[in-house]
Amino acid sequence: MTQRETQQDTRPSAAVKPVRWAADAVAAMREGARVRLDYSAQSLWRVDRMIDEIRREQPPYAAVDQVLRGFGAYAGEVIVRQTGAEWWASGGDHWIRTPDGRLWDPIDEARRCFAGQGSLRLLCRDATGAAGQA
Repeated sequence: MTQRETQQDTRPSAAVKPVRWAADAVAAMREGARVRLDYSAQSLWRVDRMIDEIRREQPPYAAVDQVLRGFGAYAGEVIVRQTGAEWWASGGDHWIRTPDGRLWDPIDEARRCFAGQGSLRLLCRDATGAAGQA
């Protein structure tokens, strides 16, 4: 078995894009904003704050769509790593499924945060709490 086959066995193909988007967000935050993201639930406080700051600047949505996708993917990876959830994809949309069978959409939640109606930190709390009760 090759290393690539092993990686494919451990992570579904639906994870490829969100994992890359999350890694890009981590790199951009480290290099551009000097903020370190470590895939912990606590780091989502920083992400929520960063989205709030972006929203206050009132940029056009098109200018921040990729950033929000990266932040959502990052939050999804936090949940995946804490709960053993898996990425799922269909029609270009990506979401995660926690071991209890529930589906979560962290990328859409990042967009809701930008609209002032969501929280990646609270989504993670709910998803990790739900998975812990399964």
